[in-house]
Amino acid sequence: MVSVARSPGDQQLPKHVAIIMDGNGRWAEMRGIPRVEGHRRGANVVNDVVKAAHELGVECLSLYAFSSENWSRPKSEVRALMALLSWLLPKQLEQMMAQGVRLSTLGDLSQLPLRTQKVLHQAINKTQNNQGLHLVLCLNYGGQQEILAAAKELALQTLISNDPQSFLAQTHLETFRAMMWRNELPVVDLLIRTGGEYRISNFHLWDAAYAELYFDAVLWPDYQAEHLIAALKEYSNRERRFGLISAQVAPHE
Repeated sequence: MVSVARSPGDQQLPKHVAIIMDGNGRWAEMRGIPRVEGHRRGANVVNDVVKAAHELGVECLSLYAFSSENWSRPKSEVRALMALLSWLLPKQLEQMMAQGVRLSTLGDLSQLPLRTQKVLHQAINKTQNNQGLHLVLCLNYGGQQEILAAAKELALQTLISNDPQSFLAQTHLETFRAMMWRNELPVVDLLIRTGGEYRISNFHLWDAAYAELYFDAVLWPDYQAEHLIAALKEYSNRERRFGLISAQVAPHE
């Protein structure tokens, strides 16, 4: 992948870009090779996309690496995915440190293999003081599960409060989001899905309410910097109104 530089004329760059990296398995099947080889090729693409996003000036990049529903896939594929993550992540630490990438995760890591959990925690701790791109790996993540967990937290806090009715009356969208797993992440501005599918598959459901959606037909193993640039250009040409009308948005812009 070629190096990418952000031009001074760029406008309305999304702070948080989220990507559903779809198409690894189909890419492999089309070539008559094991599906895990598609995931391996897709993992290499991640390195290039992280580099491009960093050079373009994106602040936060979240990648849908393994969903809550992916446990239903063949056990051999799940094991291969976890082994691939455990093997590749330590090898990428030097590059992440050189680029100033800070790693974190979104999702319930407790169900992942202990080896995978250990590797993730080591990488997170190693990069925690980096000031560059914030890379979020969404692992064992589901948007519905995240909202349910926040609802349970709200119920618990309501039960232990001195005045439950007052507590609920003071609970707004912002305070509810603060109870979610994503409470330390910027709101998703642009949600990209590769692979030619037109759905968001339980990804970032809360922030997807007003995120810009961009669907790309290219399978993830074939994704390149030019595809990311095309998505960012499309985003910059859109008018984000958040329920307002154009006349109200234009003066602010």
